[in-house]
Amino acid sequence: MQSGAPADVDAAAQRRRDILAGLVQGGVIAAVVLAGLYFFMGHRLQPGPAPAAPPAARPLAITAPAAPPMAIERRLDLGDVVAPADVTRVASWAVDAADNGNRAFVIVDKRRAQIYVFETGGRLIGTSPVLLGYAAGDRSVEGIGDRPIEQVQPHERTTPAGRFQSAPGRNTLNEDVVWVDYHAAVSMHRVRATNPAERRLERLATKTAADNRISWGCINVPVAFFDQTVWPHIGKGRGIVYVLPEKEPLTAFFPAAQQPRHYAQAGAAPGNSAKP
Repeated sequence: MQSGAPADVDAAAQRRRDILAGLVQGGVIAAVVLAGLYFFMGHRLQPGPAPAAPPAARPLAITAPAAPPMAIERRLDLGDVVAPADVTRVASWAVDAADNGNRAFVIVDKRRAQIYVFETGGRLIGTSPVLLGYAAGDRSVEGIGDRPIEQVQPHERTTPAGRFQSAPGRNTLNEDVVWVDYHAAVSMHRVRATNPAERRLERLATKTAADNRISWGCINVPVAFFDQTVWPHIGKGRGIVYVLPEKEPLTAFFPAAQQPRHYAQAGAAPGNSAKP
């Protein structure tokens, strides 16, 4: 028995060492596996960077087609006003041809010193006497709008004829005006009675147009008519102003204005006299 004990002891010790080595090796492997699992799962569980937020919602950049202009019934309607033939010719042409577009329009009859204001479709809103440029003539002197007023000669104080696209504005006195020909410094504004010697209010009150030539070229309108008729219709937006010639033929400025095809007016056909 004594002779075989060391061998048995050695064998048992070897088995223990083998088992321990196996456990150690297995533990190392397990540790490695667990560490890998921990690393893998930890990496998967860590919150990553937040995804970029989607762009804020916004309307698509689609340009809708412009709405068509509202249909306008066009018919010249002078009411009970018996207007001169040339006024009716230009008004009828403007309405028939829709020359004024969607804007109100004005006709200035220089021969009779009278203004006519129309709605877009051709209905006459009102008419009034006006004061005009001192000198008879249908054209402005070149560059007159750039000159100081004291340098304008009496024979140069004309109200030009033609078709003008008007625009509301203010003059150097900070007064409301309707610019007729801005470059020639011609506007439509309330009558000014700052110089008693000119008798502007008295001139407007007379029944004749012979004394209505006094301004530097601008169209002077009675205050009430300007405030109630002119400014509400062409003073708050753009309009068309037709100034009829007094020296040259009508067709020199309005070649398309033929004899009127239609009009609505009480009484007889248009004559050559303005409303009294």
